[in-house]
Amino acid sequence: MEQRVHLQPVYVLHRRPFQNTSLLLDFFCMDYGRVRGIARGVRGNKSRSRSLLQLFHPLLVSFSGRGEVKTVGEIESGHAAITLQGQRLFSGLYVNELLTRMLLLHVEHKSLFLHYQDTLVALQGDTDMELVLRRFELKLLAELGYAINLQEDCRSHDPIAADKLYRFTPDVGFECSDDELSATDGGSNPRLFRGEHLIALREFELGDRERAQAAKRLLRLALNAHLGDRPLHSRSLFAARTT
Repeated sequence: MEQRVHLQPVYVLHRRPFQNTSLLLDFFCMDYGRVRGIARGVRGNKSRSRSLLQLFHPLLVSFSGRGEVKTVGEIESGHAAITLQGQRLFSGLYVNELLTRMLLLHVEHKSLFLHYQDTLVALQGDTDMELVLRRFELKLLAELGYAINLQEDCRSHDPIAADKLYRFTPDVGFECSDDELSATDGGSNPRLFRGEHLIALREFELGDRERAQAAKRLLRLALNAHLGDRPLHSRSLFAARTT
């Protein structure tokens, strides 16, 4: 049965040229999750929609079609586009790529959609960028059913203790470990974490450099378990910026 959706709140996650004057788009929709659609003729010089179909721009979009790839109809601006620059732009691209890679087509994630909006607004402001990204990553994993339990040991069910060391297994949790860390946090085993750092992530207190690095390492392990072997292109932007 053909689906017809009228002026749905969306953001463009990814766009690429299609045929001569069209675009193949991945949208994040409030009520329909990730939707793939073709916007025909929008790359033409006379297209009114050409300037609207940008990343981080709140839009209202109509689409229709029977298959997985929809035909895009009306396109209207929702609010002013969110402007990101430098590392914050790379962070926005990273968030978009995570959504494009991890969300199935046509599965509603309204709570995540609203959190995505809040994330873009926070990236546009002066909120600590690492904190914004870790919040989003945790929300994404929880929304997809892969929530990280930062409260307790997954086997003993004892509360995470600041003075203990824990081994992390993606989609399982943390287990108290007798291993020792070297001078570099994590040592030779990137799956080992100090309890104090897990508590800091749980309470979103990442101002300390070691805490922030441990949180980033943990979320990368958790996400990579579902992203597979293909690397995220947006991560290379951060690496290029720091070299």
